[in-house]
Amino acid sequence: MRDFSLCGDLLRAYGLTVPVEARILDSNNFGRTQKGRFPLAHYYTEPSHTFGEYLLIPGYSSAECFPANVTLRTPLVKYHRDEEPALTMNIPMTSAIMQAVSNDTMAIALAKQGGVSFIYGSQSIEEEAAMVARVKNYKSGFVSSDSNISPDTTLGGVLDLLAKTGHSTMAVTEDGSANGKLVGIVTSRDYRVSRMSLDTKVATFMTPFEKLVWADADSTTLTQANDLIWERKLNMLPLIDKNQRLRYMVFRKDYTDNKENELELTDDNKSYIVGAGINTRDYKARVPALIAAGVDALCIDSSDGYSEWQQETLEWVKANYHIPVGAGNIVDSEGFRYLVDAGADFIKVGIGGGSICITREQKGIGRGQATALIDVARARDAYCKETGIYVPICSDGGIVHDYHMTLALAMGADFLMMGRYFARFDESPTQTLRIGNNYVKEYWGEGSNRAKNWQRYDMGGSEALKFEEGVDSYVPYAGKMKDNLDITLGKIRATMCSCGAITLEELQQRAKITLVSSTSIVEGGAHDVILKDQN
Repeated sequence: MRDFSLCGDLLRAYGLTVPVEARILDSNNFGRTQKGRFPLAHYYTEPSHTFGEYLLIPGYSSAECFPANVTLRTPLVKYHRDEEPALTMNIPMTSAIMQAVSNDTMAIALAKQGGVSFIYGSQSIEEEAAMVARVKNYKSGFVSSDSNISPDTTLGGVLDLLAKTGHSTMAVTEDGSANGKLVGIVTSRDYRVSRMSLDTKVATFMTPFEKLVWADADSTTLTQANDLIWERKLNMLPLIDKNQRLRYMVFRKDYTDNKENELELTDDNKSYIVGAGINTRDYKARVPALIAAGVDALCIDSSDGYSEWQQETLEWVKANYHIPVGAGNIVDSEGFRYLVDAGADFIKVGIGGGSICITREQKGIGRGQATALIDVARARDAYCKETGIYVPICSDGGIVHDYHMTLALAMGADFLMMGRYFARFDESPTQTLRIGNNYVKEYWGEGSNRAKNWQRYDMGGSEALKFEEGVDSYVPYAGKMKDNLDITLGKIRATMCSCGAITLEELQQRAKITLVSSTSIVEGGAHDVILKDQN
């Protein structure tokens, strides 16, 4: 039952009059006044806050608190507290479900660093499934060939396939299928475009099977395959069955990548972990296609997740498939409990805090990201105490500076979802442009007319955006993701050590967080000096 006296006190504090009809409740019909009106809305007495209004207080740092000793491993999906989660990440970062951020290129790059991308869902089912498939096939130790030709294929056909897949190594099978009888291999070393006709048949320039080094698909382990690659100085080793039919390929570069990216996130088949966004309209067709493509986790993409639409989507997916599904976005404990009860495996927190999001400006809904996260984290912990089930929460939006990430994690987030941060890098799908003397990358919101992602903002009406909730913009170009991510993760690890924590769980338990004044925020940056020209 709401405390209506509190509402009245609050109004009076602001010099407002409480209507008589709002003060008189009908005892036989709670919630209605004698004039048939509902009582006053619920008012929060404390303002909501953003990350920029908080700082961390240093804690005791033991001798073991140094950055190299910090682990950022974190759960992606719910689990019983006495068990291990089915999916974990090696860094607490996911890329946003946005056209301008998360395609297959970004997913591969982020998985190499230990995080997860959720491929954007505002595209056709076929295109999204194809992106997922490209991520799963990019590196899996034992790779199923996706670049296949027959001996009768022309050089022109080889070049067309190269342009389509980006893969220069092509299996030549009798029928041109992925699992046909292997008769040869074509690589870029086998032809010279400048000196050969485009009509030249593959049979005349391929490396024939008789000259290939191969291994038995049924008995060769990945370790043995890699050993053979290094012993024979190969770039690729085909694995075939007893009938000479191609089963897999193992590539030298995959082994090298593994050694260079120690935190890379892979499944049991050594394929990269990848997620995908879905909506509450076409999920019955989209989900099966994504699962067939090999997706590891799904997430309902919506600006407002506290809805019956999400409940129906979650219940249908859980009734038909065994795959983790995240839900959101929400900003309070009620929304959290509603989606968890519906079956969500993780919960996204945040409405209106993204750099390109104008939901608060357009609709007047949302909540300061820090306050929303704190509220939901308490609900998550209470739910775990009640049921024994830990449901990870994802902080989505409100990140301006790198230190905001550490604050979000300290406030209870298990991982972050970011758009602007990743949109700046080479690996994002947008164009790099020069504007004046600066290089930028395009960045637009899913609620913009450019994205036309009406499903994300669907409230059960017609299939169209009624008004924009996102903008079309640019972000400063920042180069390669790994170079920038290494710096960001270094800051997070160093800050955790200052707080006396070497795991995210310890950070959440030991963090001391303080609100700061506007003057303190000014004091935190360079001030009262004349900065030198950095150019």
